[in-house]
Amino acid sequence: MVARVRTVAFHGVEVIEVETQVTIVSGLPAFTVVGLPDKAVAESRERVRAALAALGLALPPKRITVNLAPADVAKEGSHFDLPIALGLLAAMDVLPADELVSYTVLGELALDGSLTNVAGVLLAALAAATRGCGIICPAACGGEAAWAGDVEIIAAPNLLAIVNHIKGTQLVPPPDARLAASRSAGLDLRDVKGQECAKRALEIAAAGGHNLLMVGPPGAGKSMLAARLPGILPPLEPGEALELGMIQSVAGGLRNGELTRERPFRDPHHSASLPALVGGGARARPGEISLAHQGVLFLDEFPEFNRAALEALRQPLETGRVSVARAQGHVTYPARFQLIAAMNPCRCGRFAESACGRAPRCAEDYQARLSGPLLDRIDLHIDVPAVPSADLALPPPAEGSAAVARRVAAARTRQAARYSALPAQRRIRTNAEADGALLDEIASPEAGGRALLLRAAERLRLSARGYHRVLRVARTLADLDGLSGIERRHVAEALSYRRPAAPIESAPPS
Repeated sequence: MVARVRTVAFHGVEVIEVETQVTIVSGLPAFTVVGLPDKAVAESRERVRAALAALGLALPPKRITVNLAPADVAKEGSHFDLPIALGLLAAMDVLPADELVSYTVLGELALDGSLTNVAGVLLAALAAATRGCGIICPAACGGEAAWAGDVEIIAAPNLLAIVNHIKGTQLVPPPDARLAASRSAGLDLRDVKGQECAKRALEIAAAGGHNLLMVGPPGAGKSMLAARLPGILPPLEPGEALELGMIQSVAGGLRNGELTRERPFRDPHHSASLPALVGGGARARPGEISLAHQGVLFLDEFPEFNRAALEALRQPLETGRVSVARAQGHVTYPARFQLIAAMNPCRCGRFAESACGRAPRCAEDYQARLSGPLLDRIDLHIDVPAVPSADLALPPPAEGSAAVARRVAAARTRQAARYSALPAQRRIRTNAEADGALLDEIASPEAGGRALLLRAAERLRLSARGYHRVLRVARTLADLDGLSGIERRHVAEALSYRRPAAPIESAPPS
């Protein structure tokens, strides 16, 4: 007799169905796991043996073979413990085998038989829901699985509770879907004194999903402004929250199985490696740009990051996804993030105060660490000067994050209505994602604005990408004003945030 239990393997955010086949036959005592297991799966033999002993059961002195099919797919992770244990119990006639075939099972066993948290439960639950079967998982992951919708969930604290539930002697209550508490509460734009131009740029970036670069001396408030961006962004839509939850689930980052409606804010240190930033490693895990999906990636001390890691951001900034290539195959993760970067004008940070002893060479060398193609992908470039001491003595400003968030939400609502008629394969949420013929249709300025843009594009030597990014920002400015058309003033303000592609030559004498 072969006992069969369903489980899953993960390839990025893709779920691969795996069948755990367990057979017990006569022969020399042995416990073998086959089917391309990694070290964690191979070690499950000892955890399963100890967990069954905690139930008062001993493995029979026979040849036990566990096959994880299909055998040519790599099996990684400790979540195969529970399906192996339940398959063994079915093969030993402790549990009825026909009761297990309608469940997808995953969970890690402790030596005392308790179940501990594992990654990927949300993805497994969604896959189980599409197949019309239930899911068995640790109790700590039950809230995560509950977001999959109408699916039967057995979220038990230990192996004994699962055995009793299947036998009908104990009922494991269904878990509830839970939302995580806000982590940005208390961070308000009222805390920032002065920097009105920077606050305006932050509002534009939030309204249109635009990338932003802040350049200013140390202590000017760049990090403070960036930390308050999530407080003015609209909450995640249910579909967006589920997309983010899938990435967090496979990365093992869902706390207590709680999803969040708050947009993520990731701020890795500038010593982060390329795999940590874009994804990779031995198991091709998602990186910071994927964990910031539908949210903010804040890179402080921008030029101090590894050059190769920064250049790897160029493709995800355009496509909204990242492909991690390894010898075992390619893994693609979503990576539609909003880049907020901050940097000093030079290495010593005193260039703006005219106190830099190596000016202008210090600033030129420091800023040359950033390539032109990367800077060209940033929509808004602003200077953040030092705050005068007189401004620091003023009372807090009257307008806080709540008022700004209302304007941002109104602009995002206009964008959602504009793009709602697009087909699903061209799903666009913000103006920063619009391109091609669609951008020409929605962001065509009036005659005066078009003439200004053409003159400025030649004068500033804007690339085609830079030209279109000016149009996107102008479209967002019009949305903030509640206008359907783009006026000359919108184009002029959008151009003021653009960095020239090359030094501007002096006009020839008349």
